[in-house]
Amino acid sequence: MLEALSQRLGAIFARLGNRGRLTEADVNEVAREVRIALLEADVNLAVAKDFVARVKERAVGADVLASLTPAQSVIKIVHDELVTLMGGAVARLQFSDAPPSVIMLVGLQGSGKTTQAAKLALRLKEQGRRSLMIAADVQRPAAIAQLQTLGKQIDVPVYAEQTGDPVGIAQRGLSEARRLGLSTVIVDTAGRLQIDDELMVELERIKERTSPKEILFVADAMTGQEATRVAKGFHDRVGITGVILTKMDGDARGGAALSIHHVTGAPIKFVGVGERVSALEPFHPDRIASRILGMGDVLTLIEKTQSVYTEQQARDLEQKLRRNEFTLDDFLGQLRQVRKMGSMAELVKMIPGLSRALPNVEIDERDVQRIEAIICSMTRRERRYPQILNASRRRRVASGSGTQVSDVNRLVKQFEASRHMMKQLGGGKRPRLPFLGR
Repeated sequence: MLEALSQRLGAIFARLGNRGRLTEADVNEVAREVRIALLEADVNLAVAKDFVARVKERAVGADVLASLTPAQSVIKIVHDELVTLMGGAVARLQFSDAPPSVIMLVGLQGSGKTTQAAKLALRLKEQGRRSLMIAADVQRPAAIAQLQTLGKQIDVPVYAEQTGDPVGIAQRGLSEARRLGLSTVIVDTAGRLQIDDELMVELERIKERTSPKEILFVADAMTGQEATRVAKGFHDRVGITGVILTKMDGDARGGAALSIHHVTGAPIKFVGVGERVSALEPFHPDRIASRILGMGDVLTLIEKTQSVYTEQQARDLEQKLRRNEFTLDDFLGQLRQVRKMGSMAELVKMIPGLSRALPNVEIDERDVQRIEAIICSMTRRERRYPQILNASRRRRVASGSGTQVSDVNRLVKQFEASRHMMKQLGGGKRPRLPFLGR
């Protein structure tokens, strides 16, 4: 998502960095190229024009044109304007003073409302809020069963009726939440293939009867500019208070993320970044802007790390490295922990400068799976003492993992080299790296 825009802007600013002082003509050229890049990323035309106009207005100022580092000044301006375009500060969920707080999810059919309801419920559960999900979508036959399955998976109750008026179902579900003393209600409403008056009237009635504190529009980021048009349609009728943008881990151009707040005034509050029920993250405009401009996203990387590693685990790993007791078993455990954080390609983008330094690097997740298969095909003793892996053992491991003996040899060689380097570092010595010389 937004990868093409990031690459285009990176190329623009790389050329800009090769120049000395900027002229107004240089700024105009950059502004034109930025506008083209935004349009190619499927950003709304009016949004792109307004964005470029604001960048030009700030970039032709005396401070930028006279700056000794004009390219950096322009990048900062573009970064600040991207943050503003996507809503500025992080928009958090609002809750009622008197529980239960009602969160109503709206959107077109196929946008992922039911899945996002479960993701949101799990996130609130992790924050200590007890929720009830209401299956108010009686239009799609599988919606009720899907929500009930997800509810069991995350251990969150679901109120459902197989037939009936969605408005009445929502009301009765809210009464049940009050009876159970729950703090939050998430209403999964019906969608249509396109906006129609019947759908809007139904949503207006549910809103009137349940008085939701939040009305979150669930938008499929893959739909691009269409998502902004649909969002405005929902906003005009029911008044959305925020947006959940799904499929942000996909390969769409990503214009919806840059347009939807500007068009509706409603902030993006969450983004779906995968199929797992836990794959829902708060939307941070400043972090997304930094990633678009190749500046990385260290804060998100730290948060992801903290979600899979405890402080004790980190200390235990450090001690093993210092004592040179790090085994292939430990390596396999670390590999699986890292995979919980997301794809390797996404993690690389969060490291400042790395995506710019290695613009064409491709990380094949199958390579990670291959390494895991090789280690799993070893005995416990072989993982602890890889030096006992003779030719026949390596052939057996290769056969068991569906790989070649050369793959096993490469893994063992790389592991031993890494462990040797860790031993040198742990002993305070400077490691000898062949590619860096002595």
